[in-house]
Amino acid sequence: MRVKTIVLVLFVTVFLVIGLAIADNHKGAEDINLDGGNKGAVDFPHSAHQKALGDCNACHDVFPKEKGSIKNLKEQNKLKKKQVMNKTCIKCHRTMKKAGEKTGPTGCSKCHTK
Repeated sequence: MRVKTIVLVLFVTVFLVIGLAIADNHKGAEDINLDGGNKGAVDFPHSAHQKALGDCNACHDVFPKEKGSIKNLKEQNKLKKKQVMNKTCIKCHRTMKKAGEKTGPTGCSKCHTK
């Protein structure tokens, strides 16, 4: 009985370690360069946002986890112009700022670069 318990504990431990390693590998790039339209590209600190938010759906309920998804959705008229910026990025930054939390910029020129 004791051997079975030890084997079970080892199995569960190995399973958890492998699961965490796989989950960690699917978090995306540390930094992402996003198409920012006419205002210029946006260097997006992806891992910093993951750490701050802790919930991928905070952004990815608006657009999928695929390279170029924002641009593709705009081309398909499934995202309105500035929807991601105004309804996701700036809205979140302003909410955090209002709560007295450290946050990112709330204006265009701090993120968009030409």
